[in-house]
Amino acid sequence: MAKTPGEAAPLIGVTTGSSPASATAPERAQVNAAYLHAVQQAGGVPVLLPPQLRPAQLLDLLQALDGIVLTGGGDISPALYGEEPHPATEFVSEQRDSLEIACLRYALEQDLPLLCICRGMQVLNVALGGSLVQDIPSQVQGAILHRQAGSRSEPTHAVWLKQGSRTAELLGTITPMVNALHHQAVNALGQGLEAVGQAPDGVVEAIEMPGREAFLVAVQWHPEEMVGSSEEARRIFEGLVAAAKAPAPARRV
Repeated sequence: MAKTPGEAAPLIGVTTGSSPASATAPERAQVNAAYLHAVQQAGGVPVLLPPQLRPAQLLDLLQALDGIVLTGGGDISPALYGEEPHPATEFVSEQRDSLEIACLRYALEQDLPLLCICRGMQVLNVALGGSLVQDIPSQVQGAILHRQAGSRSEPTHAVWLKQGSRTAELLGTITPMVNALHHQAVNALGQGLEAVGQAPDGVVEAIEMPGREAFLVAVQWHPEEMVGSSEEARRIFEGLVAAAKAPAPARRV
């Protein structure tokens, strides 16, 4: 049950990836700790949501949460948007797809604050009927480098945000510098979504849901890796936690 303002630090669900057991390694549920640190730094308590949860267990956890982060990771099954896999499509986990789509639908139905990062933004788009560019280097003419080789916390390109968009207002700028750690991107937009941010090559970098009052931020870059050096990155997580602390009618950007 959500807490009243000032009662306690809000509980923020953080989805994890998974890897199957092999001859040399056990089955795992895992997530980069940068997400956990970013939530904690903003004043929230991270709660892991692994794909191994049973549906009833997931629902119990979701009902206790004040916000959700859909994290980055492997590619979404192209079957969910009616395509065959591209040769570059990798690390597909249908179990994770199911978990995150369930989390997303719950958040949308219950007006739960929602932050979608990289793969998480793609899950939002696909769950609402959109499609993906399965491999930017081979499918986007004139594409810039979207899988940087250097430090994950280093910004490598600018994003142009729509003036007046909720994302721009939250970040306090229409031209944030961001990192790039992906090879897929939003293609056809899902129902009710609007592209509000683009990279220099036109790749979609931020989407919103016009008309939704509750907090929803969806970005293609990885602000969790940049909170130590970027005010804009910190504002994203601070906005999520502030919305998670608020009574339900006030949960908006």
